[in-house]
Amino acid sequence: MAHDCDVIVIGAGLSGLAAARALEAGGADVRVLEARDRVGGRTLNQSVGERPEDVVEVGGQWVGPGQNEVLGLVAELGIETYPTHTDGENLFEGPGGRLKRYSGTIPRLNPVVLADYGRADARFKRMSKKVDPEAPWEHPDAEELDGLTVDAWIRKAARTKTAREALALGIRAVFSVEPADLSMLHALFYAAAADGWDLLVDTEGGGQQDRIVGGSQLISLKMAEGLGERVTLSSPVRSIRVEEDGVILGDMRARRVIVALPPALAGTLLYEPALPSQRAQLTQRVPMGSVIKCMAVYDQPFWRSDGLSGIATSLPGPAQVIFDNTPANGSPGVLMGFLEGRDARILGPAPEAERRRVMIDTFTRLFGERAANPRSSEPFSRGCYAGVPTPGTWTAYGRALREPVGRIHWAGTETGTRWMGYFDGAIQAGRRAAAEVLTAEGAQTPAPVA
Repeated sequence: MAHDCDVIVIGAGLSGLAAARALEAGGADVRVLEARDRVGGRTLNQSVGERPEDVVEVGGQWVGPGQNEVLGLVAELGIETYPTHTDGENLFEGPGGRLKRYSGTIPRLNPVVLADYGRADARFKRMSKKVDPEAPWEHPDAEELDGLTVDAWIRKAARTKTAREALALGIRAVFSVEPADLSMLHALFYAAAADGWDLLVDTEGGGQQDRIVGGSQLISLKMAEGLGERVTLSSPVRSIRVEEDGVILGDMRARRVIVALPPALAGTLLYEPALPSQRAQLTQRVPMGSVIKCMAVYDQPFWRSDGLSGIATSLPGPAQVIFDNTPANGSPGVLMGFLEGRDARILGPAPEAERRRVMIDTFTRLFGERAANPRSSEPFSRGCYAGVPTPGTWTAYGRALREPVGRIHWAGTETGTRWMGYFDGAIQAGRRAAAEVLTAEGAQTPAPVA
């Protein structure tokens, strides 16, 4: 077989582009094929003003402490970060619509509720420390935990309704699924992969601490710029045929391929010969979460002058988690809310006007009548944050998640063992897949690691 290149990478998101850069640094001739007409995958910038810096992120947007892969890459590419706005008091809307202002991480709840929540929260954190992110299926109680839904665990771990609702809200915020959709083993793995649940949910000191000046898609844009003509857009891959000495993708030939797609998308490709049953079954059991990210744009972030941070949580919802998403220069003001899990599934098919109404109603309840008249209000994106293994998947099929199938290698944030589901996990996974390829091809130069 005459090869057009050494390696083809499918997907020009963070993981695919990180893999391509690592392969190039290791001396491989690489090509990246992207189905969309842009790079960035689940990151996409959106202008909200006349100035170039008036940008918000339609998709993923945050970085934080401990995410060394993405922070190292951001520094290497000369990109700056800025803190998520947290100055001022936060808001908590409890059952019945009662609104409370608070400072710090936890709102002032009924002492009984607070103690109930605290016990369950502490128990979850202790359990997560016993899970190995490299091999969660090796936990001594893996099968029991993988067959137990988070919803069932919450019902046993917490006694009060408000504590249960608060725990469920946290699950929706992190996974964009309902607790009944999620195995306890995956929830514990996710926390372990981030070095703790608090890092997943916190703003200051956590995964939502910082944003990218110019928008998070800038990371992919700069990586693609460095790769130049090695990246080809509007080139969807339909099939992968593996032969003795290489792979064939359409009219292109290479020695190996890295599939940098979520398992749900990777499963839509036609493989010849067919994938082993373990891998094929895996892709059928890792659906994407359901989320609609909505933003309302105002001339100024008026809530700041009211002493509010713009951060709010609402048990009644339907938007249960809200942030100040104002660009780095301080205007225009942007409030962002998430419809997640069940609410996203219900409101996704609804008319856009209905989604706009429920979001503005939520913002108005929380921030007052000035929130009722945004300059613009649009639901920007639907479907994310990452693939979520259904209960029983980790123990039955988890070993196939990262295991290469002959000349086919797997990347994407779903295959990350650190910060899975985040930018950091995507970059780690891309670099890991590149290292596998370079090792398999006998390269002398290993893939670089930030």
